[in-house]
Amino acid sequence: MARALALLDELAASETGLGVNELARRIGVNPSTASRLLATLESAGMVQRDGQGPYRLGLQLVTLADRVLSRLDLQSLARPVLVELMQSTGETATLSVPGEREAITVDSIPSRSGVVSMARLGRPSISHATAVGKVMLAFGGGQLPAERDLVALTDRTITDRRALATEVAAVRERGYGTVFGEREQDVNAIAAPVFDNTGALAAILGLQAPASRLEDPTRLLDTLQASAAALTAALGGRA
Repeated sequence: MARALALLDELAASETGLGVNELARRIGVNPSTASRLLATLESAGMVQRDGQGPYRLGLQLVTLADRVLSRLDLQSLARPVLVELMQSTGETATLSVPGEREAITVDSIPSRSGVVSMARLGRPSISHATAVGKVMLAFGGGQLPAERDLVALTDRTITDRRALATEVAAVRERGYGTVFGEREQDVNAIAAPVFDNTGALAAILGLQAPASRLEDPTRLLDTLQASAAALTAALGGRA
């Protein structure tokens, strides 16, 4: 991994591209090792070359950079929305972004209450057992998990694929998702989608709290949806 990154660094510093032998010399390996590393990077789109010409950075790096920049912009825009959402509801507010299979929590503002439901940054949603995950399934264009993946985390977790399909259809129809102790027995939550300027799912805003305090998450729905609409508008988006 370190050698592959070193190759990318050398190519980033070159305006015209570099050949295998020169790259090998610069990172201190033999040409055959450099060639193998470059072949791996080329297959992933990280480097490219025309015929037998010099290697240059590949377009996949541009795609990855665009994704990073868009998420940084999203988090910057979402931060004040999250703060206001927590202050308005008194509960933990979360921001998640769609991944390949599950949404990932990238920011949160914890509740100031004595008993708090904490959100862990970088933690993937579980699509069939979280409000955020259900929104991801409803609006993210992904496939329902296979039956074997519908693992019961509590006695309330949906483990039947047809039941999950019905739930996801309901989330899509009403525009928000809820859970009642489905991932963690004592946590209830609600989540709503945020859209970009193409109408695609850009992020998911969520609120979560101990079930004893948030017996009915829908009482927070109006505030949550107003926040989701504000963030959608800030992204130039449309529902």
